[in-house]
Amino acid sequence: MSKPSAKLEPLYLQVKRHILDHIGSGKWVPAQRVPSENDLVKSFGVSRMTANRALRELSDAGVLVRIAGVGSFVAEPQARAHPLEIRSIAEEIRERGSRYRVEIIARERIRADASLAASFRVPARTALFFSSLVHFENDRPVQLEDRHVLARLAPHYLSVDFARVTPHDYLIEAAPLQEAEHVLRARMPDARTAKLLKMPRDEPCLLVERRTWSAGAVASVATLQYPGSRYQLSGRFRP
Repeated sequence: MSKPSAKLEPLYLQVKRHILDHIGSGKWVPAQRVPSENDLVKSFGVSRMTANRALRELSDAGVLVRIAGVGSFVAEPQARAHPLEIRSIAEEIRERGSRYRVEIIARERIRADASLAASFRVPARTALFFSSLVHFENDRPVQLEDRHVLARLAPHYLSVDFARVTPHDYLIEAAPLQEAEHVLRARMPDARTAKLLKMPRDEPCLLVERRTWSAGAVASVATLQYPGSRYQLSGRFRP
């Protein structure tokens, strides 16, 4: 392990950068133990306090997991999304430098029951399309997307190749977004959700209920579920 060469950067930042570079390059993978405080002191010629600060700040940022008496380990990556921003999940995942893929669980044409008719503000038995997809980041499921779509606004929805075009991307073109409504809450997963997202039944999931409008009508009603330990919704606002 070579010593940091930057002269103007504080020593603890140089140590942090070294650790982040190894994680970012894939040399150190999730659950792998990283050099201890003593190792860093010897390798970089820094004080114990400096090494401790670097490890502590990386732990506070969720990059490392520190276990007293055992050591520091690379944390499992946690995906992040803006709670009110409507974007393609495939785009989000690829922007993080990760691999994206999708599994299609179901897609079919249905008739609106009373509950769906109320959500779409249409008569009962109005034609709708339904799709259920699981989105993966680096082969780990991060979102279960159950979506209903007003058939008349997106007539070719069921023929879309979702491995190439996400429902979001198709709908943005077929039914341009006019308005959106979000409801965010935590819930315990049912058996189906836990199985598809490969998560334990006693782990809560993040639930986003999203309704979008186009051309003055409700175009889509989607339920998006994320494993609580693998995803976080975050945002920054200015009044």
